[in-house]
Amino acid sequence: MRWRTHMAVAVLLALAVSCVQAANWRALGPDGGDVRSLTYDPRNPDRIILGTSSGKLFVSTDNGRSWSRFAQLGGGDDLVLDHVVFDSARPGTMYVAAWSVETSERGELFRSRDDGRTWETIPAMHGKSIRAFALAAGHPETMVAGALDGVYRSEDAGQTWRKITPEHHAELKNFESVAIDPADPKVIYAGTWHLPWKTTNGGATWTNIKKGIIDDSDVFSIIIDPNQPSVVYASACSGIYKSENAGDLFHKIQGIPFSARRTRVLKQDPNDRNVVYAGTTEGLWRTVDAGKTWKRVSSANVIVNDVLVDPRRSSRVLLATDRGGVLASDDAAQTFSASNRGFVHRQVAALLLDRSDSRTIYAGVLNDKEFGGVFRSHDGGQSWMQSSEGLEGRDVFALRQAEDGALLAGTNSGVFMLDRAAHSWRPASVAITEKIVTTPARKGVKARTTKQTLVTELRARVASIETTSNKWFAATSAGLFSSTDRGQSWYGGPVLSSQNFVSVAVRRNMVAAATARSVVVSLDKGSTWYAAKLPAYVTQVSGLAIDGDSHMWLAAREGAFRSDDGGDTWDHVMAGLPAKHVYSFVSDDDGSRLLATAAGQSFESRDGGRSWHSFGELGYSVRALSLGWGRVLAATDFDGVIAPPEPARVVVRETGAGGSSE
Repeated sequence: MRWRTHMAVAVLLALAVSCVQAANWRALGPDGGDVRSLTYDPRNPDRIILGTSSGKLFVSTDNGRSWSRFAQLGGGDDLVLDHVVFDSARPGTMYVAAWSVETSERGELFRSRDDGRTWETIPAMHGKSIRAFALAAGHPETMVAGALDGVYRSEDAGQTWRKITPEHHAELKNFESVAIDPADPKVIYAGTWHLPWKTTNGGATWTNIKKGIIDDSDVFSIIIDPNQPSVVYASACSGIYKSENAGDLFHKIQGIPFSARRTRVLKQDPNDRNVVYAGTTEGLWRTVDAGKTWKRVSSANVIVNDVLVDPRRSSRVLLATDRGGVLASDDAAQTFSASNRGFVHRQVAALLLDRSDSRTIYAGVLNDKEFGGVFRSHDGGQSWMQSSEGLEGRDVFALRQAEDGALLAGTNSGVFMLDRAAHSWRPASVAITEKIVTTPARKGVKARTTKQTLVTELRARVASIETTSNKWFAATSAGLFSSTDRGQSWYGGPVLSSQNFVSVAVRRNMVAAATARSVVVSLDKGSTWYAAKLPAYVTQVSGLAIDGDSHMWLAAREGAFRSDDGGDTWDHVMAGLPAKHVYSFVSDDDGSRLLATAAGQSFESRDGGRSWHSFGELGYSVRALSLGWGRVLAATDFDGVIAPPEPARVVVRETGAGGSSE
């Protein structure tokens, strides 16, 4: 009866839809991640724009308590949005300065005239790596941009621009910060990766204002007291400096430990000029006496990129942080709590659906250290909790689940296990290797060969894990390892001279493992191996899978390849897939359904790979796909875990994440 019920459900689902819904995929979480900038709308300070390091803007309409995706700027995911500026004289007009993490030749100045609904680039600033941007207070038609190749100024609200620093100057380059004197828009301060500079005539001449500043200091932030413009603060990698004579002489502010002096941002309380916040690589610092004394008011492990103080109520302070997302305080920075509901900006590398609970999802993230590791959701992704105790800030590249429910995590340094009832991960990385040692012959003694067993700790990067009922496999940067005792010990190493493995797949007795340039295959569950014969023009392999008919699928820079004979020959498969840049394959439990990610898109096949169709434009950079419990989930490069709008309508065989329900 149960089998008939499942069959009936599957038939009804098949009649309802034929493929995953492409439109309106949504980010599930985990909330948080990197935030580069925070800016409030001067017409409505409850409306806050958040800038990221992947070209994405988020918006909050409730003073930073919740967030939603607002805009994607640029054609890729490499733009850092450090400066979002509202034009208070032109309602609805806002600017975003951007620079690329990939190349110094890419960057833009974006402008919106309709409150962010549509955006345009300003042609004169195209290709500029813009690290700083400011509008002149009281003179909003005047704006200044600091780029790697110089300082640019506009006096007609951004219609035309001219470079106001000399060409090919040995030191007037690599600008990181700018500030415009609120009393005179021709007075401009500009900080470089070396030292600060100043012009008093709109850029006709420049003066190095380094007196009192340690040489070779990256100047990250410059602020000018709006009520007393002769008071100037500058933050640098060597500390915080203050001048009381418009930059003629600076003195270093004491009280912040040397280790925390890489100060990315300074922000003055708009209601109290004696209160200044310093966002450093070791937390947020605050002075209430104009810099005479400082106190750290956040945890030391917080990296602060920006600070926002509510102009109506100075007790409301928001921090833009690396890894921790937005931190909010309602008591003038005495205490902080995460305020990331709806803000998802995490790189998810591993995704797993619990084999016994259709609502439980696990996600492994990269680059978030103590704020990352593994997250779990017990309500289908509506809410998440961090489950990383014992991982000690490691990146998680692979997640798998044993038959008894224990979780395995492949990290950048070994394998870890979380037992079903445990709260802390424990290492499962005992590696046993065997070495043949030959003692050469000498007079009266014959040569002798002995086998030595070495017990070490597997500290390699673990890219992929596969489990069966009696044997587990781990693809690592130190070779391919297997365990027959539930991870208590691992045997292995290089296989046929291949070592840096990126993927492993198992189907019945067949095991295949890939490095970037090779594939090894076993037909007896890893007892013996042979090398597959890859096409000569394949230069980079990123993943592989084995379908229900024991066909191997290879994801490579040169496209998708299928082998029906254990790797002796390969067919270059398109049939709906792109001709190159295929990143990953995944097969469901019975091997009848295949998913692929390629060239920034996701694809599906239900006929053994003979034909493929795209899920359509998802609006996300998908890293890998996961199948289970009738659901498709996707891991993304910047947006956490995403899902189709109605996962219950996805057509799959009714099997659970870990086995058939028949």
